[in-house]
Amino acid sequence: MPAYAAFQRSRSHIAYAGYLGKQYDPFMAQKAARLPVLDLVVKETGKTSGADLFKMPSGLTFDRVQNRHTLLKDFDRIKRGLDLNGSMEALDYYHQQAADMVLGRRAQRAFDLSLEDEKTRERYGKHLWSQQVLLARRLVEAGVGFVSLSLGGWDTHQDNFTRLRERNLPPLDTGLSALLNGLDQKGLLDSTAVFVTGEFGRTPKINSRSAEGGRDHYPRCMFMLMAGGGIRGGQVVGKSDDKATLPASTGYSPDDAAASFYHNLGIDHTKEEHSNTGRPITIVRNGTVIEDLLS
Repeated sequence: MPAYAAFQRSRSHIAYAGYLGKQYDPFMAQKAARLPVLDLVVKETGKTSGADLFKMPSGLTFDRVQNRHTLLKDFDRIKRGLDLNGSMEALDYYHQQAADMVLGRRAQRAFDLSLEDEKTRERYGKHLWSQQVLLARRLVEAGVGFVSLSLGGWDTHQDNFTRLRERNLPPLDTGLSALLNGLDQKGLLDSTAVFVTGEFGRTPKINSRSAEGGRDHYPRCMFMLMAGGGIRGGQVVGKSDDKATLPASTGYSPDDAAASFYHNLGIDHTKEEHSNTGRPITIVRNGTVIEDLLS
């Protein structure tokens, strides 16, 4: 299984590996999520299983795939001496990962939502994103270490209240609550850190861009949600003032939230990494762990 899987809404919504190298970029899982196995959402093509992703073309056998893979590695060795930026190494990793996933049963089963009973799938909701959440839970069960999902549509400069009530909040509430309950029932919640966040808050003042009004970008006050791992649930840490314009007391920064999430993952957020050119890069520059979050 890949170490990192992402459901891509657009390239700008996915975190890539950067200085760590392309071999650590995410496996794009959105194609699996769009398969008509999600029959609560899509019913056009008649395919029945997420495992269709991994079916061999007609006439292609496992032995032929292995032979091609060996031949490709032989050709790559010829080019390796010319590789100065690690691209060949990353390509080798992609090829090996692809072969492992196609030839093995583990990935096929992880992506096959038909293995979930109907009640479970309905519990996650009919929205495509909600079914991606279910697939994310299955990927975690199968050994994927990090899964990223993106639910868009929150830029409510107009028609804020209708859009939230009818489009945005129902799949978020349904999918997220089903995920936390599902992880708990599977015995995975204590070992899985969940982090839900947007980019910024919305203005407390309602604008007049539409009949019912909207809310614009606002960086001074927002919320995030953390659960699982070492997070102590059932509490609110911090609060806004009575008009939601600022934190009521000393606020927490994005760096504090990042430091707390890394801490929950068991990663030392103060550690300094180095790029392939020797440039020092801190994981979190100025953040402090929010102790009230922890069990």
